[in-house]
Amino acid sequence: MAARNVEFASTHLITRRLRDLHVYSEMLPCTQTLADLDWKPAGIILSGGPASVYAKGSPHADQAFFDLGVPMLGICYGLQEIAFRSSTDNVVASAHREYGHANLKAKRLGSHGVDRLFEGLEDEFKVWMSHGDKLAKLPDNFQAIACTSNSEFAAVAHTSKPIYGLQLHPEVSHTENGNKILQNFAVQICGARPNWTMANFVDQEILRMQKLVGGGQVLGAVSGGVDSTVAAKLMQRAIGDRFHAVLVDTGLMRLKECEQVQETISRHLGINLTVADASRRFLDGLMGVTDPEQKRRFIGSKFIDVFEEEAKKIENAALSQVVGPVEWFLQVKQYLLQRPQVMIIPPSGYAADMISATIKTHHNLALPQRMMEGQGLRLIEPLRELFKDEVRDLGRQLGLPHELVMRHPFPGDITPERVEMVRQADDIFITMIRKWCLYDRISQAYAALDTSRAVGVMGDQRAYENIIILRAVETTDFMTAKAFPFDHEFLAQVSTRIVNEVKVGILTLGY
Repeated sequence: MAARNVEFASTHLITRRLRDLHVYSEMLPCTQTLADLDWKPAGIILSGGPASVYAKGSPHADQAFFDLGVPMLGICYGLQEIAFRSSTDNVVASAHREYGHANLKAKRLGSHGVDRLFEGLEDEFKVWMSHGDKLAKLPDNFQAIACTSNSEFAAVAHTSKPIYGLQLHPEVSHTENGNKILQNFAVQICGARPNWTMANFVDQEILRMQKLVGGGQVLGAVSGGVDSTVAAKLMQRAIGDRFHAVLVDTGLMRLKECEQVQETISRHLGINLTVADASRRFLDGLMGVTDPEQKRRFIGSKFIDVFEEEAKKIENAALSQVVGPVEWFLQVKQYLLQRPQVMIIPPSGYAADMISATIKTHHNLALPQRMMEGQGLRLIEPLRELFKDEVRDLGRQLGLPHELVMRHPFPGDITPERVEMVRQADDIFITMIRKWCLYDRISQAYAALDTSRAVGVMGDQRAYENIIILRAVETTDFMTAKAFPFDHEFLAQVSTRIVNEVKVGILTLGY
């Protein structure tokens, strides 16, 4: 079963929780209109968001969704949106904000329709609250179906229509029974069939890409990271040698990573690959740049400059052959839109034509307008709606090696000396993590070089040397994370090796 979302929120966790229930969900911007959909959804979820519904300029969903007559669930801001449309006096700033755990008390009203959202749940359980506004009174024809000590209307339901509202957040792991609440709405109330799997996604997405690309060719940038490698393999599976991958060596990759990526992508995965060594251009351009935002802009701009040069070469070569033109750019970057969302659950099972085929020629986060206008490139985004661990699952479905699927991201540094220093420290850190059989338990780990220095004693003399910061986190959805609980002995061994083995002076390490 698929689901489609109209973006209305600061969270993608609702989408993810539904997929955990095998109900495919997709997010669309809150500017989405019902008229632009060519099918009638089976249900809608309005998610939370940071705005106040009564504030000037706050986002609001298309009124047509409210008039559609399908089940609707409002979460946090979504609840307030439903109430606000009934009367602007229904939502006010709360005198006592509610952030964190709260005890929810469900009310059984004896009505099958009203009670269905909490069906199968106990009468009292812990939930997660995060709101500064609240309902001052119930909308017309609504009843309260749950409360907390601070929220009289923590959950509401329409007396005759399948419309529900939650002030709590069922999508976060801190809420007990959260998944069951979402399952009750999506499966029991909306009638969604829980039949979505990643294996289905592979087959359907390949068919969709083949239909979009036709006989043309596709360009795409690869970095060796999980996202770009999986997207490249999926595209290669769909159109074969008509996909051309470009690896730009920025000089900021892990120790020997460029060579490893080239070996893997080209020889082992059989993907057409062009490698552009631009390390000197990147490192020279970053010399003396300290502001993180300036670094980001320079790296992004220079990356596109180099990629554009290589893309033109590939396109010129393609024109000399009896093949279709290069019309498409494979976009692999995942991004979050910080607006509320409307989640739309389609009325039938997951199908390829339900996945967004929109080619975002003006909202792209990577390609400059000059490149798309100059070469007429259009975007294709197979990973647009996937979370990091879902991308890894997709990689497994495509038969990628375990070490590729589990590869950790790496931030890099900005001067040749600092890059070499952090590469050596990072190599020791990752090697030790693998030696202790911890790599697959960690979602991301790397060594970073602090901009400060530390004073101490090394070799019986005063030293003023560098500081290495070690980072390792656990996460399932790459939305929230917590520090990995290393054993003190592990950290002691890593620290000793880095201080002794990194050629340029390291005095202090932090985790």
